[in-house]
Amino acid sequence: MSNDRNAPRPAEGRLGILLPGLGAVSTTLIAGVELARRGLAAPIGSMTQMGTIRLGKRSDGRAPAIKDFAPIAKLEDIVFGAWDPIADDAYQSALNAGVLNKWEHIEPIADFLKSIKPMPAAFDNSYVKKLHGTNVKPGTSKRAWAEALREDIRTFKAANQCDRLVMVWCGSTEVFIRPGPTHETLEAFEKALDANDESIAPSMLYAYAALMEGVAYANGAPNLSVDFGAMLELAAKNRVPVAGKDFKTGQTLLKTVLAPMFKARLLGVDGWYSTNILGNRDGEVLDDPESFKTKEESKLGVLEHILQPGVYPELYGNIFHKVRINYYPPRGDEKEGWDNIDIKGWLGYKMQIKVDFLCRDSILAAPIVLDLALFLDLAQRADLHGIQEWLSFYLKSPMHAPEVYPEHDLFIQQTKLKNTLRWLMGEEPITHLGMDYYLEKAEELAAT
Repeated sequence: MSNDRNAPRPAEGRLGILLPGLGAVSTTLIAGVELARRGLAAPIGSMTQMGTIRLGKRSDGRAPAIKDFAPIAKLEDIVFGAWDPIADDAYQSALNAGVLNKWEHIEPIADFLKSIKPMPAAFDNSYVKKLHGTNVKPGTSKRAWAEALREDIRTFKAANQCDRLVMVWCGSTEVFIRPGPTHETLEAFEKALDANDESIAPSMLYAYAALMEGVAYANGAPNLSVDFGAMLELAAKNRVPVAGKDFKTGQTLLKTVLAPMFKARLLGVDGWYSTNILGNRDGEVLDDPESFKTKEESKLGVLEHILQPGVYPELYGNIFHKVRINYYPPRGDEKEGWDNIDIKGWLGYKMQIKVDFLCRDSILAAPIVLDLALFLDLAQRADLHGIQEWLSFYLKSPMHAPEVYPEHDLFIQQTKLKNTLRWLMGEEPITHLGMDYYLEKAEELAAT
């Protein structure tokens, strides 16, 4: 083997995927997995289900499916659980979301979807002001809520005979919270928890409950949820892997493709104006300025880290970057993202690029949730814990070690992810240098 680690343990038994939030993303994921299990649809967009991985030299011709190369849990072994402040089961929630075709993708699995009912949520309307619901845990004690969530986790695991669990936050974007003294250490966090401190948001309670129960946790929203000192201390203490934050789906996905192209070709960027219209629950929540501030922070950081204006001041030192999100109910989940990019080339001549991405937000997010869950389960069985930066491929604002900057380039992220899989399984990383193909041939030709 090329590392001194043992290979990940086999994926034996049932895997429970716990989802805070049973809205458009979660129901699209759940329905998609069940349809794939029945052979009624394909899990397009999922690296764990449809991706391959090259091993060795290109000339070796070794490119197995990722799910055959690494011990990835099988779809047949997955069980779903969820919390939501709205009491609708997965069937009714999927109908309300309007993402999937009712007759093609919901009714054929209606009984299965109706069997998934959300547990009462730890929910406080002051953190998500546009969302209201009655399926919530009683009282206002954050400590009591956290303990109730831990009990939910234990009960779900026992009732569904799960061998392992992972949790992926698929809930709404909370109001913007800056990390402060209460988030620095586990001791400070638990004191704030007992004091019902307003700096402790509901998503943090789910992260805390998961880590206390040894459950891997990924944050799919831009909330301050697991990306601070207290949670990292807890993840290290209990040896639990974590990842976050904010699913990289539409507009930001394109930015992490286009921006590396500009830097690779040393094309300047003067301005990048981005706006979105969407009409799902996420759009409604983001109509609140405090929730939008959380999302804006996540979306704005991408360009700065990719383009490195400090390294290339003449090309990227004065970019005007604007991001807007507008709630527009007629669109539902069919989001439209417009990007207007002003670039400059040779001798400073101006050019423009305009992108109109008519995407389906939850269709892009569902395979991300699946892959994050399955890869976090793999990480747990490989005894990896703490920040899983190799999963940055899926995230807008990826967590990273404090001494390094976050890597946002999609292609570098993909290389890192696949090299991590190679490393876990004892294969050599691939550098794409490839000089041996040519130097050996040159030597052969020179000898003749």
